[in-house]
Amino acid sequence: MADTKKAKTYEEQMQILFQHGCHIANPADCINKLSLINYYRLSAYFLPFRKNSKEYQEGTSFDQVFQIYEFDRKLRSILLGITEVIEISLRTRLSYLHAHQYGPLGYLEAHNFSPHHNHVKFINHLKHELQRNAKLPMVIHHNQKYDGKFPIWVVSELFTFGMSSYFYNDLYTRDQKIIAKQYQSNYRDLASWLRCLTDLRNICAHFGRLYYRIFSASPANIPLSEHDKRKLWGLMLVLKKVYPSKSQWENEILPSLVQLFNDYHHIINLDHLSFPNDWAQQLAI
Repeated sequence: MADTKKAKTYEEQMQILFQHGCHIANPADCINKLSLINYYRLSAYFLPFRKNSKEYQEGTSFDQVFQIYEFDRKLRSILLGITEVIEISLRTRLSYLHAHQYGPLGYLEAHNFSPHHNHVKFINHLKHELQRNAKLPMVIHHNQKYDGKFPIWVVSELFTFGMSSYFYNDLYTRDQKIIAKQYQSNYRDLASWLRCLTDLRNICAHFGRLYYRIFSASPANIPLSEHDKRKLWGLMLVLKKVYPSKSQWENEILPSLVQLFNDYHHIINLDHLSFPNDWAQQLAI
């Protein structure tokens, strides 16, 4: 087992970058940025510029990599907003369907889900979320007034994106088809897409890197190579398909993306995201 590396000062961190071939035009600015952004975090953005495990390609500069970091940060903010709208609409559609098909408390009965549904695990997840949010007014209200009975449209407000995805995946096929129709999708494809979007949402929410990232899951029935499906471009096509408001996508989301990419067009490499040159046209409604 190798010994744990020793902590480095900001000056030593800058020196390591320099020794690996990174051009640093303003050492004081570099040290300031390293004091604000963990070296280990920032080093991941150097991955596209590595010549080998130690050296960077000629011409690699700290300023360029930091600008890519800033692009990624702003892109992540836009995508988190997109997934928020998708997540809330999914909760709404799932709770509406289940309440009308099986009653307000039908989610508490295992027979209202498909046979592969793990009801004990599901209920434990719910109990955990209710305990974690015990001080929320809506939780206090239903505990006091309704003896801890939470209609599906209430308790679903505590669902994570992952819980909503699993909820959909555990529905009977007939119910999945009803939900999928609202997304103009095949019910199997939607299950795959929600799995991918859960990962994307969590990465964005925890400030993970999107640039030059290969995602763990591949969205089904997206006409791209396997490599491109697991880059951000594949997920962008999924976001377009499931975003509930086409007018909002066209008039708010797409213009904000176009503006961001225009602002950083001289810094980023579309290939690092598997974006085609006509990406904006392909994302248009």
